[in-house]
Amino acid sequence: MKILVIGSGGREHALAYKISRSPLCEALYCIPGNPGMQELAVCTDIPVHDHEKICDFCLREKINLVIVGPETPLVEGLADKLRARDIPVFGPSQNAAQLEGSKAFMKEIATESSVPTAFFKRFRDVDAALSYVREKGAPIVIKADGLAAGKGVVVAMDLTTAEQAVRDMLQDQKFGAASQEIIIEEFLEGEEISFFAICDGVTAIPFGSAQDHKRVGDGDTGPNTGGIGDYYHARLMKSELEEKIMAEIITPTLKKMAEKSAPFTGVLFAGLMIKDGFVRLLEFNVRFGDPECQTLMLRLQSDLVEILYAASQQKLSSLPKINWTPDPAICVVMAARGYPDKPQIGGEITLHPINNEHVKIFHAGTKKENEKLVAAGGRVLNICAVGKDIQQARSFAYDALQDIDFADGFFRSDIAYRAL
Repeated sequence: MKILVIGSGGREHALAYKISRSPLCEALYCIPGNPGMQELAVCTDIPVHDHEKICDFCLREKINLVIVGPETPLVEGLADKLRARDIPVFGPSQNAAQLEGSKAFMKEIATESSVPTAFFKRFRDVDAALSYVREKGAPIVIKADGLAAGKGVVVAMDLTTAEQAVRDMLQDQKFGAASQEIIIEEFLEGEEISFFAICDGVTAIPFGSAQDHKRVGDGDTGPNTGGIGDYYHARLMKSELEEKIMAEIITPTLKKMAEKSAPFTGVLFAGLMIKDGFVRLLEFNVRFGDPECQTLMLRLQSDLVEILYAASQQKLSSLPKINWTPDPAICVVMAARGYPDKPQIGGEITLHPINNEHVKIFHAGTKKENEKLVAAGGRVLNICAVGKDIQQARSFAYDALQDIDFADGFFRSDIAYRAL
């Protein structure tokens, strides 16, 4: 098969890495890709937002499967345009992608499906939102309705922070059109888990889980990020909990989306809060998590291409059982100083050889400039490792960080601390 991966981050590098190892992969292309992906695939500098050029490229190169990594092209309808030209694609339609594209839509679907989630209310008016926040008090959660690159959520532990978040989003339009409407919801306590299911519109199968670190600083302090590290497996994840999540969260959602003539095909990523055996939905994403995808790909033993192609053809029910290594994995994100607010880009990076087969480095925000590797985004590199236990995986990853010269970089020193 000729396969095309859309995207340029650590998630897409991990997908490309796994796809390149599949016996089904004859040729691999990436749009636009990154320096790490260039070692695995032919990268083509077509803008991700130019859907017509992407479709023309697929027809010209006779692409057999397109895998869309980021959420924005899905929300903008790329999968629909590909399907209209009979190009197989792994990813939801524009209507189905609203599960991530609009938090208000997601909450309404959860309510209609009786999926357990936090109490919420929608607002477009600043004064009404401020009044509601003062009435409810803190802690409380403020969310921009639309896509905000993982930065549109403020977990306000005090009233001042909550009020400022409301003003930033509704009054100052911090996230542009994404924050024309906001969601204010109750603060949920517990442990957060990222759970993944592969869906073909009718069938859903579990596809692993991880625990993600959102806060930028050690000890879960500082502002929320798009994900500063993660590990598998989630401390609380047992087979009974997986069955509960599938029955109470994933299956009802898949059924409701089909009823709304928006069957969901792709990966459904549920952010969940677990406490005392109870599960509540925080949010849905319509693509693989980043950095969770990186640990998933290191642990997956089955053929990724076979799985994703079966989903694109609505044939998941006939797929063999998915196999995973029992060994835990970890991903430590090396970010540019100033992330998530104002990352310092352009800093030079030197990657020294790492003599450990259990370690893999994925490029998340890099580019080549005058033959030198430099930072091109907030999250720059993903240092990932697998070990016989979480302590060994953690040691492998942090040891590998010492072989990277990046003066403008930083990372959390306590990834996976809960598991230890």
